[in-house]
Amino acid sequence: MFVGLGYDVHAFKKGRVLVLGGVKFKYPLGLDGHSDADVVIHALMDAILGAAGKSDIGTYFPNTSASYKGISSLELLKKVAAIIKKDSLKINNVDISVIAEKPKISASVSRMKTRIAGALGIKPQRVGIKATTNEGMGFIGRGEGIAAMAVASLSGIE
Repeated sequence: MFVGLGYDVHAFKKGRVLVLGGVKFKYPLGLDGHSDADVVIHALMDAILGAAGKSDIGTYFPNTSASYKGISSLELLKKVAAIIKKDSLKINNVDISVIAEKPKISASVSRMKTRIAGALGIKPQRVGIKATTNEGMGFIGRGEGIAAMAVASLSGIE
């Protein structure tokens, strides 16, 4: 069994759509980034790649490449799943923590799990998603952005 940890953070930006876990939120601000800036998926991709002993997502999907400009992070997650499959690895489960003051994500967690599971080819029950605030402290507490942490467990295909 192999375990990886991922972390990502993005600042809010006006004029962008907020996407978390592959789900679009009705919120006045989106996250700033080269792709759709889905902080949840970005942390998850790094966790999966780390568990497989690979480099971070910037190595595979550089923010200097026009081909990734505005791309759905779910599409990138599918590519990460294909990368580890080539190494005869499978995903056992993933667990994600979203750190944000707003928006509240509880009503969308089920859809987030379904979309992530679909991209990874696993059951939604193998995807954990929960949220917490930063108790008003720091840039997250001031409502300037969102962070996410993820853990992925992989095993070899026998």
